[in-house]
Amino acid sequence: MTTVSIVAAAVGLSAVAVQGVSAGTPQDYPEFPYPVTNYQEDNRGQYHFSARGGWINDVNAPLYYDGVYHLYYQHNPHGLRWDTMHWGHAVSTDLVHWQQKPIALEPGVHPGNLWSGGGVVDSANVSGLKDGDEDPIIVYSGTDGVTVFYSNDGGYTFKTYDGGRPVAVPQGTSRDPKVFWDKASGRWGMVVWSDHGGNGVDFYTSDDLLHWTFASRYQANWLFECPDMVPMPLDGDPSKARWVLSDASGEYVVGTFDGARFTSDWTQPQRFNHGQNSGDGSYYAGLTFTNMPDNRIVSMAWQPGNSGTIWTGNLTFPVEMRLATVNGAPRVLSTPIGEVERLRTSTQVWKNRVLNGGNAGALLDGVRADTYEIDAEFRIPRGGRSHFGFRLGEGKDGWYDHEVGYDTANGTLGGVPMPPVGDRVKIRMLVDRGQLEIFGNDGRVYQSLNVNFDSLPGGDTVELFADGRIHLERLTFHELGSIWGGESTLVDNLGGQWYSDSGVWSDATGGKKGTSGGDAFYLNTRGGGDFTYEADVRLDSGIAAAITFRANRDATRHYTANIDALAKVVKLWRPGRDIATYPLDVQHGRTYHLKVVADGPRLRVYLDGGATPVIDAVDDTIASGQFGLNVFNGTAVVQNVRVGPVS
Repeated sequence: MTTVSIVAAAVGLSAVAVQGVSAGTPQDYPEFPYPVTNYQEDNRGQYHFSARGGWINDVNAPLYYDGVYHLYYQHNPHGLRWDTMHWGHAVSTDLVHWQQKPIALEPGVHPGNLWSGGGVVDSANVSGLKDGDEDPIIVYSGTDGVTVFYSNDGGYTFKTYDGGRPVAVPQGTSRDPKVFWDKASGRWGMVVWSDHGGNGVDFYTSDDLLHWTFASRYQANWLFECPDMVPMPLDGDPSKARWVLSDASGEYVVGTFDGARFTSDWTQPQRFNHGQNSGDGSYYAGLTFTNMPDNRIVSMAWQPGNSGTIWTGNLTFPVEMRLATVNGAPRVLSTPIGEVERLRTSTQVWKNRVLNGGNAGALLDGVRADTYEIDAEFRIPRGGRSHFGFRLGEGKDGWYDHEVGYDTANGTLGGVPMPPVGDRVKIRMLVDRGQLEIFGNDGRVYQSLNVNFDSLPGGDTVELFADGRIHLERLTFHELGSIWGGESTLVDNLGGQWYSDSGVWSDATGGKKGTSGGDAFYLNTRGGGDFTYEADVRLDSGIAAAITFRANRDATRHYTANIDALAKVVKLWRPGRDIATYPLDVQHGRTYHLKVVADGPRLRVYLDGGATPVIDAVDDTIASGQFGLNVFNGTAVVQNVRVGPVS
């Protein structure tokens, strides 16, 4: 939890509210209280995550599970200031393109103040909380005592463990629990910040993720809020792994952990990031992802200094962290994750140029973009002194929004010490509409800034400058596309693209909402012949809601299994024929679970998880086709759409 954010709110960091601050009710959970947006508001980052609407701050419980990256964060979805913290939620399949999801933890539904914390995937079910096919996802929150919440639906909704009873209570004021796995001891560890006797963290251990034993305390005046604890291979060698303990401002020390106690011989911390590292700056409260499939160490952090008409705050672009020996000492290096390549839409390259004040400025003439990546390598002449780099967002009369410059006399990049490696200096930048991230010498310098690139006319320009003689080895300019598009509250595993064939289909709390005066279909490009297909269906008004399968592209041919409130039946039908029905007193507002098993011409329909089909029919008219959803003459919400093999 970022206490400085409360101060920022109190002084009016952003005084415009989307709507009144509120806490939820169990009937509304999971809530999706967001305005419609195309993410094109002024200053909105195009590849830096920001919430669809409302305030965000600290990153919470970033983790990977079953093909999906889950990103939770401190969130006020009802206003543009810090107030009444929720846990917001977004998901991605590539760590780059994010989709806003309904609220994960909500005051009024989940107890406590729901401040910052971490989370893990209990793949071995050591907690015993598993109930269904999904592994438990367990997250930790709370001040002056750690509260546990768990999910059995893959991380979308959460229940409270043991009524919210704290599972660990550090002395003093405490908050921000982060749980980690210690392979050497075969136990789980938890690090929690507290001010008992001064700033520091308490360590706890557990075998089951629910019952925790105090193990030790690490005291350090610099260590304030949002601790992270992660093992990192040194120079890529897992046998030389060291533990890295960090705080909210990105300060860290490297040491050892014996399963109970962390020790370090460092007297002063280093920094991951050299931006404005505070709750009112441009980098704060970063966390590393857990349960990563490829053992990478990936981190995201909060950038407080960005806001717009309907949102406040954004997150840094994900970086991969590596522990490497630099000048004889271990240091954490940070570089953009490789998935940034997926955003590149065009590339230009310049090589082997001798630059000076006369010709450097002409090199990038004609280059225009407002979201891009620059990767450049320079060779510094021996004995020469120069100042060179990039001026971003130029206007008339020599004005520009920001300069990223290297000073050979002082060996600094943007004022941050960065000696050349041999005679080489590397500068890499990610430039977005309101964000700038700088990486020097393969991540030895990492700096996150919020820059208003809309401040001048013509803010889509970039100039290379050189005061003195310098040799450009290589410069690559990638224009980057947007991460936004394809957002949906619908939870599904189909993997294809959804499109509306008819009716009005929109995101709503609880899933995809369809409204129509007749038959309306929402179709997926994925199809099949034999399968199990199922979903939760709620008819809010009107006559029928359904799941559709073996459809053609415009749903003029299909099978559909519905709940029909007028006829009071479950019905299996296709255009031109009602195949079979089952009597049911359909209630508006009630959620029903429909499952279809299609096995050749045999079509079975199951209701609400029953072991026996309510419809078992044969029809050989349609052998295969697309999956979809359907509503007839009313409004319905469909959620948790799943396809699998014949069962």
